[in-house]
Amino acid sequence: MNEIAANDRLGAFCRHAHADRKGAAGGPLAGLTFAVKDIYDVAGVKTGFGNPDWLRTHAAAARTAPAVRMLLDAGAHLLGKTHTAEMAWNLTGENPHYGTPINVNAPGRVPGGSSSGSAAAVAGGLVDFALGSDTGGSVRLPASYCGILGMRPSHGRIPLDGVAPLAPSFDTCGWFARDADVFERVGRVLLRDEAPARAPRRLLLARDAFALADEGAEQALAPGLDKVAALAGRRETVTVGDQPLAVWLDGFRSLQGAETWAAHADWVTRVRPRFDAAIRDRFERARDIPPAEVERARAWREEIAKRADDLLQGDAVLALPSAPGAAVARDSPRETIERLSRHALSILCIAALARLPQVSLPLATLHGCPLGLSLVAARGSDTLLLAIANRVLGGP
Repeated sequence: MNEIAANDRLGAFCRHAHADRKGAAGGPLAGLTFAVKDIYDVAGVKTGFGNPDWLRTHAAAARTAPAVRMLLDAGAHLLGKTHTAEMAWNLTGENPHYGTPINVNAPGRVPGGSSSGSAAAVAGGLVDFALGSDTGGSVRLPASYCGILGMRPSHGRIPLDGVAPLAPSFDTCGWFARDADVFERVGRVLLRDEAPARAPRRLLLARDAFALADEGAEQALAPGLDKVAALAGRRETVTVGDQPLAVWLDGFRSLQGAETWAAHADWVTRVRPRFDAAIRDRFERARDIPPAEVERARAWREEIAKRADDLLQGDAVLALPSAPGAAVARDSPRETIERLSRHALSILCIAALARLPQVSLPLATLHGCPLGLSLVAARGSDTLLLAIANRVLGGP
C-alpha cells in the first residue's frame, strides 16, 4: 500500500484492497493521481462492493475494468480503491461494516453515497480525481455534499465491463475532481471525445425541482445560476415533469429495485449475506415488485425520455439543485434519511430516467456547508457540460 492510502485519516481508502498501479509514462493525465470506487475491478485485487460477504465469496479480478484501464493508459497513477456504501445502494455514504468516510468540507456530516470514499478522497486532497458510479445520484449527491465537481455521463457512454452492477439500465461511470481543468481532461479521456464543445443556447430553470429544495437553497444558488445564464444568453423557467416528480420517483424505484434483484438474486439467496437492516429491507421489497408494475414503468420511462429530449433540444441546459440542501448529520434518525431520500431522489431521478448527462458544480453554500448547482444536457452532450464547468469555475 502506498503512503497516501496507508496514512489516510479520512477513512476513504479500502484496507482490504491494495490497488496501486502506475500509469503510462506519458498522456493527457500524466502526473495526476486517482482512486476508484470499490466496485471497479483491478486485476489481481478483490472487489468488495461494500460488503464483507461479497468480498469473501468472490475471487480476485482477472482483468482491470476498461474505464480504469483508460485512465492508466492516459498516464494517471492509481493510488487505491475507495469505500462504497453497501452494494452501492445508499445515499448517505454510511457503511456499518467499514465505517463512513469523513467529509472535510462539512465536518460531522455525511459525505453522501454511494461513492462516498471517492468523493471524500477528492475533497480531502488525497487524489486529484476519482471514479465513482451514479445509478440514482451516487456521484451527483456526494459532489454536492463535499463541495467538488461531479459528473454523471449519458447512460452507455462509458463502458461498465468489470464493474459490479446495481441497476444496469441506470448505472453509469462517473467521476469527481476539485479542479475544473482536470475534471474536463478526465472526462475527455473517459468519453473518448476530443471534439470542440458547443456553447449552451438556453438555460432552463426546473421549477418543480427547485420546489423540492430546502428553504434558502434557491437563494444560495442564484449567483451560480447567473454565471451560467451569462454563458447561455437566455433564461426561462420550465416544469420538467408531466406529473409531480414524486410520481417519477415511484417509477424509478420500481425499475431500480427489479433490476437490482435480477442482478443479485442468485447470490443473495445462496449466500444469505449479512446486510445492514436498510439494505436487507430494500432487497426484500425488490424481490416482491410485481412484473406488471415493472413493465408499465418501462414503457412510461420511454415517454419521460422523449419529453426530456424535446425539452433539451437546441443545446439547452436544465438547471436544478444537485441536492435538496446541505449534507445531513452522520447517524441521522431514520425519518431524516427517509425525507432526504424522497426529496433528493425526486430531483436526481430526472437524469437517471431520461439517460441524460448531469454535472454538479460547487457554486454555493448553505448553513456553512457545500451545495451544488446541477446542469443537465441532452443525451450525448456530455462535453457541453464539461466546457460550461470549466468556464464557470475559471478554467481556460
